[in-house]
Amino acid sequence: MATIPSDLPKHHVATQSEKLTIAASSLGTVFEWYDFYLYGLLTAIIAAQFLSGLNQTTAFIMALLVFAAGFIVRPFGALVFGRIGDLVGRRYTFIITLLVMGLSTFLVGCLPTYKTVGVAAPIMLVALRMCQGLALGGEYGGAATYVAEHAPNNKRGLYTSWIQITATAGLAMALLIVITVRSPVTGIGEDAFKEWGWRIPYLLSGPFLAVGLWLRLKLHESPVFQKMKDEGTSSKAPLTEAFGKWPNLRIVLIAFFGAIAGQAVVWYTGQLYAMFFLEKMLKVDGLTANSLIIIALLLATPFFLFFGWLSDKIGRKPIIMTGCALAVVSLFPVFHALTNAANPALARAQASAPVTLNANPAECSSQFDPVGANKFDTTSCDIVKNALAKAGVNYENIAAAPGTIASLTIGTNIFVAPDPAKVSGDDKKKAIAAFSAQVVGAPEVKAKPAEGDKPAVEAKPAVVGELSKVGYPTKANPDEINRPLVVALLFYLVFLVTMVYGPIAAMLVELFPSRIRYTSMSLPYHVGNGWLGGLLPAIGFAMVAAKGNIYYGLWYPVIVAGITLVLGLLLLPETFKRTID
Repeated sequence: MATIPSDLPKHHVATQSEKLTIAASSLGTVFEWYDFYLYGLLTAIIAAQFLSGLNQTTAFIMALLVFAAGFIVRPFGALVFGRIGDLVGRRYTFIITLLVMGLSTFLVGCLPTYKTVGVAAPIMLVALRMCQGLALGGEYGGAATYVAEHAPNNKRGLYTSWIQITATAGLAMALLIVITVRSPVTGIGEDAFKEWGWRIPYLLSGPFLAVGLWLRLKLHESPVFQKMKDEGTSSKAPLTEAFGKWPNLRIVLIAFFGAIAGQAVVWYTGQLYAMFFLEKMLKVDGLTANSLIIIALLLATPFFLFFGWLSDKIGRKPIIMTGCALAVVSLFPVFHALTNAANPALARAQASAPVTLNANPAECSSQFDPVGANKFDTTSCDIVKNALAKAGVNYENIAAAPGTIASLTIGTNIFVAPDPAKVSGDDKKKAIAAFSAQVVGAPEVKAKPAEGDKPAVEAKPAVVGELSKVGYPTKANPDEINRPLVVALLFYLVFLVTMVYGPIAAMLVELFPSRIRYTSMSLPYHVGNGWLGGLLPAIGFAMVAAKGNIYYGLWYPVIVAGITLVLGLLLLPETFKRTID
C-alpha cells in the first residue's frame, strides 16, 4: 500500500460532513452495544428468570453461555454482512444491522420466563441473542470502515477511535440505565427490578432504535466505495478473494493472532469479567458493583481517543503490544488487590483459614452440568465441591489415593464428606444436607402446614457453618469496601482496554485493500472478540468451578495475550503511514 503523501495538511479540521459521519456512525453503534451488553449486566437475573430449572452453579455458567451465544454467531454475521458491505455498500449494510439489533433487544424485554412457558423461554432467549450476534457481526466492520474511509490519512486513528469508544460507551449507557431503574432512590428498587423491572432497559431499545435509524438515514455512501463502484473495480467475490487467496489470508491470520486475539481477551477481562468477578466471587451486591464499574469506565473512556490520536503519531503496533504486555504481567496482582479492596473479610479469611480439599482426582467432576441431570452426589469429592461451589469459596485441591473419602480442611478443622457408597435414598440426602450445613451453613426454615399434596414443613433454626465461623462472609460488607481503590484498580483494567482497542480499528482498515476491506477485517475481528473474548466469562468461571481457585480463570486471558504479544512483535506490520484509497 502507498504511504501518506508528504504534502498532506498537518492540521486538518473536521468538516461538518465528517462530524456528521462520526456522530451518526458512533451513536448508532453505541445503541447496538447498549443492546448487546444489557444481557451481560443482568446475567444473574437472567439465570433466575430463564434457567431456574438448573442448579445454581450450572445456571450461572449456562447464563454466561447464553450470553456467549450472541458472540458465537458474530463471525457468521461478519461473513454475511461483510460480503453485502463489499458488494452493495457500507451505508445500507449497517442500517440493516441496527434494525435487526434493536428489534431483537426490544423483543427480549417481551419474553415470557421459565415459570410461564418452561424450556421454551431459554430457547427463545437464545434465538434472539443469536440475532443480536449476527447484527453485531456486521455492525463493527461497517462502522469502522465507513468512518476510516471518510477520514484524512493522518487522522485515521483519532477518527476511528470514536468507533472504539462505542463499545465502552454502550456498556456505560447500559450500566447507567440499569443503576437508575434498580435503585430504590431513582427507580423501582432491587426486588421489583429482579421480578419484572429488568425488562425496562430492554424495552428502552425501541426509542434508541428510532433515533439511530434517523441519524443513519441522513448519511451518504463512503467515497472510497462509491469511487470503486463508479469505476467498476469493486470485488465480485469478496469471500473468495479475502480467504481463498493466500496473500490476503496470510494477512487475516497475522491480524488475528498478532493483534485481535490479545485485544479481545484484554477487553473482556477488563470490562466484563471484572464485573462478574466482583459480583460472583467477591460477593459485592449488583448495584454497588455496577456503580464502581461505571465510574472507572467514565474516567478511562477519554483514553480511547488519546491512544487513537497517539497511534497517528507513533504507530498502532507499539501501543497495542504494550497493552498486551502489561496485561500479561499484571492481571493476577490486580485481581488479588481487587479482592483485598472489595471484600477485605474474604481476603482475611483466605489468609487465616485456607480451605483444602483432599480427594481422589478421579472422583472429582468439573461441576458443570448443562442439562441439569447431575446432582453431584455420586462421589464424596463431588459432594464437597458442590457445597464449595455454591458458597463461592476459594480452595486448594490435594490429590489423595484411590478409595479415600474426600475431606475438607478449613483452617485447622477437618470435615469428612458422606460416603455415597454407604448411604442411599433419603439417608443420603439427609447426610449431604447435614454436611453442607456443617460446612456452609443453612438458612432458617419456617414451619408450614400441609397443603393439598404438599407435606407439612417442620421448622428448623438457622445453622452457622464452619466457613462463617472462621470469617468467610456470605456477602461483602458495604462499609468495608475501599471504593477509591476498587475504582482505581478497575480504571487500570479499562486503561489497558483503551491501549489495545483504541488503535485497532485504524490498523485493521489499513491492513486490507478497499475492495475486500469490510469482509477481511470483520471476520477475524469477530472470531477474536466473539469467540475468544465473548466466551471468556463462561470459560473463566468454568475453570474456577473445576479447580476451586477464584483466580484460576485468569490464566485464559494471560496466555492468549502472551501469544499475541510474541506473534505481534514478530509478524505484525506497522500500518499508520499507509493510505487506504
